[in-house]
Amino acid sequence: MSSPLRLHYSAISDVGRVRKDNQDSGYAGPWLLSVCDGVGGAARGDIASSTAIQQLRELDDAPVDAAESGSGLLERVTDALHQAHVRIGRLVDADPALNGTSTTATVALFDGSRIGIGHVGDSRAYLFRDGELSQLTKDHTFVQSLIDEGRITEEEARVHPHRNLILKALVGMHEAEPDLFVIELVDGDRLFLCSDGACGVLDDGRLADILNMGSPDFAAVELVRASLEAGSSDNVTCIVSDVVTDEVALADPEIDGLEPMLVGAAAELRRRSPRGAKGSLFRGHRSGDTGELDPIEAEIPAGVRAIPGDPIDPETARYAPRPPDRFQWLKRVLVLAIVVGLVWVGVAAAWSWTQGQYFVGEQDGSVVIYRGINTDLPGVSLSSLYLTSDVEMDSLSDYDAERVSEGIEVSDLEAARETVQNLPTQTAPTDAVG
Repeated sequence: MSSPLRLHYSAISDVGRVRKDNQDSGYAGPWLLSVCDGVGGAARGDIASSTAIQQLRELDDAPVDAAESGSGLLERVTDALHQAHVRIGRLVDADPALNGTSTTATVALFDGSRIGIGHVGDSRAYLFRDGELSQLTKDHTFVQSLIDEGRITEEEARVHPHRNLILKALVGMHEAEPDLFVIELVDGDRLFLCSDGACGVLDDGRLADILNMGSPDFAAVELVRASLEAGSSDNVTCIVSDVVTDEVALADPEIDGLEPMLVGAAAELRRRSPRGAKGSLFRGHRSGDTGELDPIEAEIPAGVRAIPGDPIDPETARYAPRPPDRFQWLKRVLVLAIVVGLVWVGVAAAWSWTQGQYFVGEQDGSVVIYRGINTDLPGVSLSSLYLTSDVEMDSLSDYDAERVSEGIEVSDLEAARETVQNLPTQTAPTDAVG
């Protein structure tokens, strides 16, 4: 029987060189690895990501049943993502200023031999095994749909103007069906989860080179450093975890005593150096700033439980467009009402014009004047009887009778009256006799 497996992990989140606030949140623990990247700009994507992580971290418990099926593992992931979605929705309902906020979510739940993956958005999970890097998740983005259709390449996607357009996220308004699957792990595997601040600028070759180096701490630091040096303009969050046997973990106090790590917008615990030194592991950029700040209490509307670690400074701009408005249905109804109103105005104007037109015709053997136009639409009459004259059709020549039957167009009502008066005095044209 194979030995149980353990996770040796490290997590780092950095605000980056451009962004004012960190919209990313990350969590690494003995049973759970997760990255969330907030979307929303002024609508506070940091709140969405930290809310999701605070909910998802409840998964970080040893499995009750070691023989739990893969479907049971995914049920736990699905339920946690649903609860995160509900919690974001409650925050938005309580504070309309948060309308439009959402977050990506990539979750890896460990059970001692496998991980259950749940994924929404464009954060990513990778597996590095035997020197080969495999991307486990698939981006829910506009450019990924173009790649799938063969319209652009991976390289072109990195510089596409709409590369950050997310098609699926935890938005709190409607359920986003996550991608769900189970991966069997083996001793020596290395897992890597990140926000698009890293994978958006580093290709697979560069990621593999870094993941092939050193400890999880070292690899996580180098991945953040390389992302920033490659020009990433976004927040960068990286989680690296080695899969080791229980014997190896028990023999190494650094692994056996490793505490959970909460980083980025949701940070509650400061990352500790394995040597016990205080401060950040990441040195050489922004004085070692990794975005791992002391918890700040956010102002949450009455009736909603406050989330420790929520930053309170709003970000004025965000890289990705906001998700659909929670009241988009109302906008659609208003647009439809406007369109219907314009059509109604057009129809009314056309009907008004027809009622200023006249023609001479026949009804029940008498010459009459009709108001409207001498045309009918299916099921709709565009004329009505206006005046019945005392001129009988029998008194007209065959020529005039035929003209009246077909309808004689006139310029106005006065012309219609004159035409009726002149009909009995007219004679039909005759052929010249040779």
